[in-house]
Amino acid sequence: MSKSVVQLHNLTKTFQEGEMERIVFNNLNIGFPRGEFIVMLGSSGSGKSTLLNIISGIEKPTSGKVTIDGTDITGLNERERTLFRRDQIGIVFQFFNLIPTLTVLENITLPMELAGRRRKEVEEIGRNLLKQVGLEDRADSFPDKLSGGEQQRIAIARALAHDPMVVLADEPTGNLDEDTSDIILDLLLSLTREAGKTLLMATHSPEILPHADRVYRMHNGQLVDTTVLETIV
Repeated sequence: MSKSVVQLHNLTKTFQEGEMERIVFNNLNIGFPRGEFIVMLGSSGSGKSTLLNIISGIEKPTSGKVTIDGTDITGLNERERTLFRRDQIGIVFQFFNLIPTLTVLENITLPMELAGRRRKEVEEIGRNLLKQVGLEDRADSFPDKLSGGEQQRIAIARALAHDPMVVLADEPTGNLDEDTSDIILDLLLSLTREAGKTLLMATHSPEILPHADRVYRMHNGQLVDTTVLETIV
């Protein structure tokens, strides 16, 4: 087994709802190996997105910690978490989250430019990724001129542009039709596997399961290993 690049240590997240404490997940202790495709299943509100947000450093847990390649990201301050996320984590959202006033190429290169990399270098990386996702002729287009599937291809390219250790995908095909979803999934998997990335995907779509190395279901505040597909109901 490959060494875990993401490790959850007694991770707990709760919310206060009136006088009641709602437990989203409780004392999670799981490692996600380097280079694997991990699927997290669960209905809306089960805590999948919250867990991805904590792994990315966008949210903080109630207790416990997350380490990524040995770095305790939950112990970092907000600025340090932001910089770590910018440099080491790629995120693919359900609703693309492209900046409408920037061109396709600028959307891909912006995170690298914010990190201080040279414009010529980042444009070369951006154009190469556009070629890989089949949109090299759309570099100067704006997001509103693209279809949903094309926008998600750009979002994938943006997530991989800075060569992150970990890629997080939150329902990346949830806003697309079935045929486009299949194309996007194949593209995301091929690019991340080719680059040896760890891909963590939250979804409620069972069609994705045959492609996964490991499958977990969020159930009663725990991540239950359901890698054997027959156990998933």
